[in-house]
Amino acid sequence: MQEKIKARVMDAGKIKRALIRMTTEILERNRSLKNLVIIGIRTRGIYIGKRISELIKELEKVEVPVGVLDITPYRDDGTETGASPMVQKTEINFPIAKRDVLLVDDVLNTGRTIRAAMGGLFDLGRPQTIQLLVLIDRGHRELPIRADYVGKVLPTSKRELVQVRLTEVDKGDEVLIVEPAVLKGEQRTRGRERETPD
Repeated sequence: MQEKIKARVMDAGKIKRALIRMTTEILERNRSLKNLVIIGIRTRGIYIGKRISELIKELEKVEVPVGVLDITPYRDDGTETGASPMVQKTEINFPIAKRDVLLVDDVLNTGRTIRAAMGGLFDLGRPQTIQLLVLIDRGHRELPIRADYVGKVLPTSKRELVQVRLTEVDKGDEVLIVEPAVLKGEQRTRGRERETPD
């Protein structure tokens, strides 16, 4: 499906400034960084989480561990597309029980990805707290989930898609609003703002 770029809402500079601002907010809220761990949701949440960890190290000289969570087994919409999603590896090499978990994703939409992620976290242990950081909040919530740290609130129509591109996987940093040239059913386009639909 071809997509038409409607707007480029963030470039590399704006993304960097948003990450610095959110890191400052994290440091204000979490006085004891020794209990903090970061869990990035595949795929782009991983790299946003790693960048946040690097910024914390630069500012506070504290290394916050970063883990990778694949939420595929915990999704509640696996049968809607008719295809079997590929399960990738969850890589969390530290305990999360009684830890302050910073859950990181690129785009917050319906909230279903975050609900699935929390299910995955509780299967690994019972965190003391879970905080949510997203680069983009585009609205259209279906579940009562709210992010603690937001890079940018981006009102969109349901037809519009949000694409977050990061250098680690896309050879550049930017956030785009795009619109499908042809719609072939709501389920085909729903949640295309992320590699794993929200």
